[in-house]
Amino acid sequence: MDKSRNRRPTIIDVAEHAGVSKSTVARVLAGSSSISEDARDRVMKAVAATGYERNHLAVGMRSGRSGLLGIVIPDITNPFWAGVARGAQDRAAEHNISLLVFSSDWDAGKEARHLRALRQARVDGAIINPVADNFDDLSRFGLPFVFIGSSAERFSDSSSVGSDIAQAVRLGMEHLFSKGHTRPAFILGPRSRLARARFLRTVHDFCVERDIDPAVLAMEDAEYTVEGGKAAMERLLARRGRGHLSVFAANDLMALGAMMAVRDAGLSCPEDVSILGFDGIPAGAFAWPGLTTIEKPSREIGVRAVDCLLDEIAGRPEHGRVYMPCRLVERGSLADLTATAPSKMVAAGR
Repeated sequence: MDKSRNRRPTIIDVAEHAGVSKSTVARVLAGSSSISEDARDRVMKAVAATGYERNHLAVGMRSGRSGLLGIVIPDITNPFWAGVARGAQDRAAEHNISLLVFSSDWDAGKEARHLRALRQARVDGAIINPVADNFDDLSRFGLPFVFIGSSAERFSDSSSVGSDIAQAVRLGMEHLFSKGHTRPAFILGPRSRLARARFLRTVHDFCVERDIDPAVLAMEDAEYTVEGGKAAMERLLARRGRGHLSVFAANDLMALGAMMAVRDAGLSCPEDVSILGFDGIPAGAFAWPGLTTIEKPSREIGVRAVDCLLDEIAGRPEHGRVYMPCRLVERGSLADLTATAPSKMVAAGR
């Protein structure tokens, strides 16, 4: 067996193939102008022929830049967070920068290990959604960083990007009320999450403005998953009274799980139960009926986070908190109770 096939080509291999010195190859790869066109051409052909790739870690150690960024998101299986990572990757690629993606799975221990790995990889900076709202090691992090997600609002002195939760929840409540759902129930995230508090604060303010006691509204806590939403909806159905039930779920995975629970109970959405989601993941468009939701700009959050991080790296950290507006996406999961015959009007809705 040719053992050379099992090792990476080196700069010496390129020099031998091109018939020039190692220092000439180095100067060509560094973009030096004091090289003849003939030598430059031979070196570049030798690079292509040998498959040589520069050691960017070594180059980065000399230049102070690795050409790498990192992002730590809480759940890569959630399409919303996958969209954030995709937006960040696309924007980084526009600057010829590669992105290392890690998922913490909402686990502070995993997050700490991922952050250590990013420091050891000598990335130029990191985008982080701090889990459990307790990222308290800022002074020792040692890298430029930008926060994303609701937890970032705790750190007013740091640059961060996230959805405008207050605007989004208010938009959802206004839509519910406009369709006659004045006493919606809620499926919320775990009590340890700051996003839950932001969500509830807006619901409280919205209700108080309309002389409605928020305490009369049914609420169930759950994980931000399909299974969590399904279990929470089962609990809501178990104590459901007479009449139409409407539910505002804190994310679309929860909402899709809630729709499953409705079907399993022999009920129909939206004839018996109306459901409003929150995130705008693609799967909502393929549910039956299509999920009406408040769409958060996942990809745009990733793009903006990279822009802010590059400014941090360049010494221009003047962003503070960047709030990204959300929008309503109407489909067929929410009945219009103000209509004469709501079930007929919405049954064909997508």
